[in-house]
Amino acid sequence: MSWRVTVNCTKAEAEKISVEGDAIFTDHESPPVLVADEPDPTKPDEWRLHAYFDHEPSWEELKLLERLARDSDPQLERMDDSTDWVSLSQSGLEPIRAGRFFVHTPMHHSQRPDETVNFEIDAGLAFGTGQHATTKGCLEALDRLEQAGRHYSNVADIGTGTGLLAFAALKLWPDAKAIATDIDPVAVAVSEENALINTIPIGHGAGELLLATADGMQHPMLEARAPFDLLIANILAGPLKELAPSFAASLADKATVVLAGLLDTQAEDVIAAYEAQGLSVAEAGEGEWRVLVLERVSLGLA
Repeated sequence: MSWRVTVNCTKAEAEKISVEGDAIFTDHESPPVLVADEPDPTKPDEWRLHAYFDHEPSWEELKLLERLARDSDPQLERMDDSTDWVSLSQSGLEPIRAGRFFVHTPMHHSQRPDETVNFEIDAGLAFGTGQHATTKGCLEALDRLEQAGRHYSNVADIGTGTGLLAFAALKLWPDAKAIATDIDPVAVAVSEENALINTIPIGHGAGELLLATADGMQHPMLEARAPFDLLIANILAGPLKELAPSFAASLADKATVVLAGLLDTQAEDVIAAYEAQGLSVAEAGEGEWRVLVLERVSLGLA
């Protein structure tokens, strides 16, 4: 790799890279390798796209990149030819330990501890790899729930990203049925690939994961599976508040809800939205990025 082009983009644009990027450069003999990252976790919609070329990109190739991030001017730089910059960008994502879970990229497979539940998530498609505080916090919250003796049999992971949180739930409660959905079909495809890598069975039965593209709770599979006794949603504060009524309507008696993707300054509003639906706070979280654990005590309160 000898040239890197960087463009600023939105999270939505970044999530389309693995599909649109391949399609745009299909006819090129030496297409770039595309990697997206989130440089500032406090600005969750501001991402960057890096395109690594083994040649100096042409004007046409630069214009094609602009199609992936329409409001940004490409920044071109020459890289050291002796360095594999794509591998370097992924090696910077160190493995993380969250409760009993160990999450790593393919590059760190050899570092898997024997005593942990291990997941391999490719950093090149990294939306929910465990690196972000919200994903790590959700893993830790799920681990605490299992250690406290909670048992769940019907799990929903809404806005699944890479599928990681649904995988974790199935490892903790192997007899459960689980469904993972995302509004982005690319994320659903990535989750299916990750399920195969991590030997998570795909299917409708106990111990299996069902995948679907869905906007919130609007999907026949979600409607058929409800009511859920565990619902996980690691998205953003705005959608979490908007989805509070439909989330609450899909819950079983004594269900648990794990919510993330909200800053400390947003937690009060999100909590209020769910308390209005009859849920109570079991864990309010801490730090800049909160992870909320809420419980439905009685269906009569909804």
